[in-house]
Amino acid sequence: MPNYPSRIICLTEETTETLYLLGEGHRIVGVSGYTVRPPEARQKPKVSAFINARFDKIDALKPDLILAFSDLQADISCELIRRGYPVYTFNQRTVAEILAMIRTVGALVGKAAEGDALAADLEAGLDAIRSRTAALPRPRVFFEEWDDPLISAICWVDELIEIAGGDSCFPELRSARLAKDRIVDPAAVIEKNPDVVVASWCGKAMRKRTIVERPGWDRVKAVRRDQIFEIKSTYILQPGPASLTEGVRQLEQVVRRVALEP
Repeated sequence: MPNYPSRIICLTEETTETLYLLGEGHRIVGVSGYTVRPPEARQKPKVSAFINARFDKIDALKPDLILAFSDLQADISCELIRRGYPVYTFNQRTVAEILAMIRTVGALVGKAAEGDALAADLEAGLDAIRSRTAALPRPRVFFEEWDDPLISAICWVDELIEIAGGDSCFPELRSARLAKDRIVDPAAVIEKNPDVVVASWCGKAMRKRTIVERPGWDRVKAVRRDQIFEIKSTYILQPGPASLTEGVRQLEQVVRRVALEP
């Protein structure tokens, strides 16, 4: 029987949640300090934030696989490779890439069939939402990932807005993988005049007053009608199972509410 990794460290939450959903949470020996899902994973040793890691803690845990995410963890990955660890760094930014990540994680631990099944189940859930919202009016949605500078939605969030029944205000920015390339002028949002604003300020609470008091935003339909909502970043900005379940569910609730308002 082939040997698969049994002492895994996950430097971001989405691979942790994926392994638990596959029934393989027992293989995880260390997690990110930002881990929220699933709650039981928070009992694991915390070995990293997002752009830094405790290499002494990682060394002590003797991992046989480390899972990382994105160019933002490139320096951490490089140091871990220098220390001799096998590191797999994902870089998923679209719904399709999230599903591929889930399948890959399954294969890495000898659970390829289960990974395929989980991805297929998540995809079916998205298809069901798409069907439910197909006949509804489509409100214009501005999703802000950060407040200053104002950053528009990353690709998978933009795609989920459409699945949930909305039209993104800045679909042309979705292919920009880096946040700095998705900065928008607040005046451009006024011009787009969204029906709803959804905020998820990556790790800090949304302050509605900040949005309402932006110069000229009193002319924005979402502000005039008090259609401003928050979705916590752990649900929508996690490029894994959370965004494809709870995140898109909350988006659908918001979009449906606005679409059906008289």
